Amino acid sequence: MVVDNKYVRFDWAVKRLLRDKANFVVLEGLITVLLGQKITITDILDGEGNQEQEDDKFNRVDIKARNSKGEIILVEVQLTRQLYYLERILYGVAKTLTEHIKLGHLYNEVKKVYHISIVYFDLGRGADYLYHGQTRFIGVHTHDELQVNTKEENVIHMKTPAEVFPEYFIIRVNEFNKVAKTPLEEWLDYLKNGHIKDDTQAPGLSEAREKLQVMTMTPSERAAYDRHLDAVMVQEDVLSTAKIEGRAEGRAEGRAEGYEEANLTNARKMKALGMPNDLISQVTGLSIEFLESL
Repeated sequence: MVVDNKYVRFDWAVKRLLRDKANFVVLEGLITVLLGQKITITDILDGEGNQEQEDDKFNRVDIKARNSKGEIILVEVQLTRQLYYLERILYGVAKTLTEHIKLGHLYNEVKKVYHISIVYFDLGRGADYLYHGQTRFIGVHTHDELQVNTKEENVIHMKTPAEVFPEYFIIRVNEFNKVAKTPLEEWLDYLKNGHIKDDTQAPGLSEAREKLQVMTMTPSERAAYDRHLDAVMVQEDVLSTAKIEGRAEGRAEGRAEGYEEANLTNARKMKALGMPNDLISQVTGLSIEFLESL
């Protein structure tokens, strides 16, 4: 098949290529742009969240990394809609915290976690393509922010909430429709369109131009990548068709049966394509138990 983009899609690169220490600089560039500070990745951490599965082409893709400060950075690419997405990333952060503090250690050894979500679907409502949030303590009546001070000067240093609690970035790729001028916009242009400027100065992207070119792949890597692109396109087509047929049949029948029949038809199509039942359930609303009986 013909590949339109000159560079490997980020969702593929983050799973296959950016785990290599020689390629850390690419991921460091994206995180540096988001956090506004130079980030150096020291290692990629293992965990349940970033192990590959047979059906990973339809599942989340993530990297768990540690920076030079010992802080943990989770980078997650989500291609398909998930109903309880925010709850899931909260669970992922909490699980990461518990995975990286050993039994019997003091709580002051808890490390700061950054979670970066790169989503290719409509997540909530908003006009921006980048959202950033963190837990804050605000008085219910006074509306002031709680300031945690040192208990004893030079003896006990109490961290502020901002130094301890997880920090979240959500990048809504589909909402980006600008001419890339800033480093962040150049990264969004690559994430959405696969474009990298020849003269880019954005951290990580000049290295991506060298390391993520499709033409540098081996034949086996290229074949696997082409299959991944095919799977993504089929997935998007099936999801779009499910929505269109559901609306059309619902209008034609004038009752709920139209939607149910369309969901059943599309569920059979998705099962034939090898999509997992949990994803089909999210799209169609059919129970996993029912899908297993099809």
